[in-house]
Amino acid sequence: MSLEHVGVLALIFVARCTDVTMGVFRILMVVKGRKNIAALLGFFEVMVFLSVMSIILGGGKELTVSELIAYCGGYAAGNLVGSYLEQKLTNSYVSVEIIAEKNEGSETMVRELRAAGFGTTVILGEGRSGVRMVVKVICSRKSVNRVRDISSAHGGFVIVADIKGVQGGGHFTGTGTRK
Repeated sequence: MSLEHVGVLALIFVARCTDVTMGVFRILMVVKGRKNIAALLGFFEVMVFLSVMSIILGGGKELTVSELIAYCGGYAAGNLVGSYLEQKLTNSYVSVEIIAEKNEGSETMVRELRAAGFGTTVILGEGRSGVRMVVKVICSRKSVNRVRDISSAHGGFVIVADIKGVQGGGHFTGTGTRK
C-alpha cells in the first residue's frame, strides 16, 4: 500500500468522522429549536460527505463548486423547512417554569396567567436569597411567547422544556383558554 493511498484512507476516515459528528450536533440543534445553526451545520456536513463520496465513487469526475454548493444549499434548506414544518404541524406541549421572588409582582403574574386561561401551579421554595415561587404552566408551543410576555413584565427566571405528551387536566387551545 502506497503512502498516497494511506493518506487518502486517513482523509476519508477523518472527513467521515467529522461529517457524522456534525450530523449528531445538527440533530441536537434541531431538537433544541436552533434551526439556523442546524441548517448551517447541515450545509457543511453534506459538503464534507459529498467531497469524500466524490473521491470514493467519483470515477475520475469531481463535482464542480457550483454543483457542490447547490446540493449543500438544498440540504441546509431542507433542515430549515423540516424544522419549520415540525413546529407548525405538531401539536406539541411545553412546560414553562418561572422562578420568581415571592412578592406582589409575582402574585400579579400568576393572576394574569390564570386570567389568560393558562393552568398555573404555584410551588413555594427557598432560594439563595429567600422565598421563591416556582410557577408551572403546561401550554402549547404556540403559547410560549404569550406566557413569556406575561412573566417578563414581573421578572423571574423562565425555563421552557419540551414534553412528550399530556394526560388528564384541562385541554387548552393555543391561547391558553379551555376548549
